[in-house]
Amino acid sequence: MIILFFGDIVGKPGRQAVAKILPGLKKEIKPDLTVANIENLAHGKGVTISTVDELIKAGIDFFTSGNHIYDKPEYKAVLERFGDKIIRPANFAPDYPGDGFKIIKVKDQDVLFFNLLGQVFMEKQVDQSAIGNPFHSANDIISSAGDEVKIRILDFHAEATSEMKAMGFFLDGRASAVLGTHTHIPTADAQVLPGGTGYVTDIGMTGAAHSVIGVDKDMAIARLLDDPGRTKKTTIEPPDDCIEFETSYIVLEIDEHTGKCQNIDSVWKIV
Repeated sequence: MIILFFGDIVGKPGRQAVAKILPGLKKEIKPDLTVANIENLAHGKGVTISTVDELIKAGIDFFTSGNHIYDKPEYKAVLERFGDKIIRPANFAPDYPGDGFKIIKVKDQDVLFFNLLGQVFMEKQVDQSAIGNPFHSANDIISSAGDEVKIRILDFHAEATSEMKAMGFFLDGRASAVLGTHTHIPTADAQVLPGGTGYVTDIGMTGAAHSVIGVDKDMAIARLLDDPGRTKKTTIEPPDDCIEFETSYIVLEIDEHTGKCQNIDSVWKIV
């Protein structure tokens, strides 16, 4: 089974990049499923019906998310309309809308997708009282899926590289892939771990080229110069007009009988 997985898609530039490159990628790679993280989809934070619909029309089949999934007022309508295609972090408290994992059919085979938030260095980004331990949640989800579901893929949306790496080893041999998202910076460590789990610390992002993790570089620099502690409410946004785009994605090859990752390729390029 071949799975194409895009890291965080950031705003309009990210959506434009996907529409530009995905038709060619599908001809080249011939993925059985195309997945993307969309927590930054709508102008850099959150999701809307129109932006999700745009990616579906572009050819994305399934969506993961992260701490910004609830940032737009439209999130309830999005989850109601596209609930079969979107998961939110499973270690959000149970009263948060949406599902943290789903078992979907790919090539007539059950595939488990689950989404978790890291805890280290996330204090300013999410209410810690609403987040459970991601390691305990991972155990619970894998146990509930059962042994008959061989292919299991985690989007681990975390800040600390050490926590991401620890999750990879924690699930080695029990997950087909542990794919880090959130930092928007692709890491050069795509590998198959000893137990057969495909791993990368962070896939990276798809969005504006020559930006600071997807937002206008001048806005980002100004905030770091004037308010590095983020004590003021300042706005940073994706640039309006882009000629070039940065794109990052992973290509997974997974043995359908064992669920083990056979190969993982990481791609970063400007298009």
